[in-house]
Amino acid sequence: MSTDTTANPFETGNDENERLALEECVKRQRIDHRVSVLVMPAGRCEQAIKFARLGAQVTVTESPAMRGDVEGRILAAGLQDSIHFTPARLDDLPDGIPGEPYDIILLRRGICGMPYDQARDIVRQLLRKLRIGGKLYISILGLHTELGDGYADAGEPVNQRFTALAPGIAQKYGIDGPVCLYTERNLFMLLLEAGASVLRTLTTTYGNVKGVAVRV
Repeated sequence: MSTDTTANPFETGNDENERLALEECVKRQRIDHRVSVLVMPAGRCEQAIKFARLGAQVTVTESPAMRGDVEGRILAAGLQDSIHFTPARLDDLPDGIPGEPYDIILLRRGICGMPYDQARDIVRQLLRKLRIGGKLYISILGLHTELGDGYADAGEPVNQRFTALAPGIAQKYGIDGPVCLYTERNLFMLLLEAGASVLRTLTTTYGNVKGVAVRV
């Protein structure tokens, strides 16, 4: 398994978790012709648009300040009937988000910006937003990426690992404040402790970790 730490740890190219989630959407669409998807955060809406074009009803979340930008992208794609914007932060999830319960939740980033125990609670909340049998696809920045170079908490247990990146790395990637970086085993345990059934975990070429879990 390669963990090339010289490449961009954010990996904006082909994403294995995204591919798996889209395949799951296609399979579910064939069975009941109604698939509900949550994408967090919305970003540039590329993933949400792909799901919507498969026929899914998609909810995207971002901070309230991003509403105009996100809704503009949805309108430009002509998918305003298929993609719904809800202002929400990962660390302050509302009790009810339109579209619940979901068949698929794609969590693209954000978990690293909080301590492990809080991240576990957030994952538990997200699982409750899934249908029984619904799947959570999660991506987390890895300890064995360039972000881990000079990371002071690298030797700490994951539940005590929450500190700022080395100054040069933090400046390079624009990451302010403390973060918790993960290994593949750390992600597996996070999902398990949150109450999920873990279907798979993987470490990417660049050292990030991804997982797929199901609500049981």
